[in-house]
Order: sequence, then C-alpha cells, then structure tokens
Amino acid sequence: MATTTYKILGQSAPSTTSNADLITVGASKSQVVSTLVVSNVTASAATFRVFARIGGAAAAVSNALFYDVTISPNASIAFTIGATLAATDVLTVRSGTANALTFTAFGTELA
Repeated sequence: MATTTYKILGQSAPSTTSNADLITVGASKSQVVSTLVVSNVTASAATFRVFARIGGAAAAVSNALFYDVTISPNASIAFTIGATLAATDVLTVRSGTANALTFTAFGTELA
C-alpha cells in the first residue's frame, strides 16, 4: 500500500537569475504540488518563471507554468495548482532578479 505524506516538497531562494530545481521527484515516488508560494523579499518588483519538466526535460516555453510573472515588492502570492509529478519529473523555478524571491512548494508525496 502506498504511503501518503503531506509536507513541504521544496524550498529555494535563488541567488542568481539561472534556473533552479525546486523539486526533483525520487524513484518510485510521485508528488502532488497543491500550493506554490512565491515571495518577493526586496523593495523592488521582480519577475519569475516556473517550469514542469517531464523526466527532467529542458526548461522551455512549452513546459512553463508561469512565465515572466511580476510580483510586487515585499509581497507573496500563493498559487493553488494541483500539479501532479511522476518519478524523475522536475519543478524548476527562475527569478528575474538575483536574491529577490523565495519559492516554497507544499503538497503530498506518494511512495
């Protein structure tokens, strides 16, 4: 029988404007990302991107969930997404400004 665990699936505070993997689903597991929270910890607006990469495919416009979305200074946005991820799938994030944003994914892991 599968084990269900409710937890923080991943957290990231990118220090660069490069892609950063927030979640990589382990072998023989799957995950449901119920909520993604993006927080801007600076006094300036910033943009972000989020990609759902099947089997670790390259991040691209074709697998973008959010692309160059602007978040106001000192603000947080919670997205209820219900994204289902299989083993080896990756949720990748990117900040348009280094050290400006934090990302937290909450959800369920099935093993």
